[in-house]
Amino acid sequence: MNRSEGLVQRRNIIRDSGDGVNKESQNKEKKQDHDEEIDEGDSKETRLTLMEEGYTSFWNDCISSGLRGCILIELGLRGRVELERAGMRRKALLTRKLILKSDTPTGDVLLDEALKHLKETDPPETVQSWIEYLSGETWNPLKLRYQLKNVRERLAKNLVEKGVLTTEKQNFLLFDMTTHPLTDNVTKSRLIKKIQDAVLTKWVNDPQRMDKRMLALIFLAHASDVLENAFAPLNDDDYELAIKR
Repeated sequence: MNRSEGLVQRRNIIRDSGDGVNKESQNKEKKQDHDEEIDEGDSKETRLTLMEEGYTSFWNDCISSGLRGCILIELGLRGRVELERAGMRRKALLTRKLILKSDTPTGDVLLDEALKHLKETDPPETVQSWIEYLSGETWNPLKLRYQLKNVRERLAKNLVEKGVLTTEKQNFLLFDMTTHPLTDNVTKSRLIKKIQDAVLTKWVNDPQRMDKRMLALIFLAHASDVLENAFAPLNDDDYELAIKR
């Protein structure tokens, strides 16, 4: 499979669960900033945004679109944006427009930058369009100003501050490059374990009953063609079951 097709190849898969995810967001309108369902022991863990979880979990040709998708969903989880209703025509998830609910700053630089762009846009644009705009992959020169630049580097710095990554200088031929290798394997291992548990021991055959943040991370990892990496350590039986689900 060509990884560069990423999100586009999975539109049909995402469409199947689009309505369920939208209903969940409507039922939780009263919850704001940190609308996260976490286990009791998670309070002592390093708290990561969805973008940081995505950065830690996957890295390939689709990372740019994947991280922009994380940003949009994080804004939705924090009550800043919502999807327009599917309507009688049952629009696909990527073709539904993003509606601004609140322009209150989140305190996260990347999220607030994206929120500012959303606020300035009228009429609203679709999810697919916003992923293209924020990635700078649009053919419309008037929309290039919406591109979020240096997203990976900015996320890496956030993760360095949280002790998940570290900063090193490495020499590649004649050039010195700054890299951010993983230093906290526990955080990544815990995140992968949660993904595995979500489709195995804690599996519920209903998207509306799943933790929204975990469901979003699984969808984005699948769309970025890296979900199988999280299942690689499983035994053959669990791996086959996880892939089927």
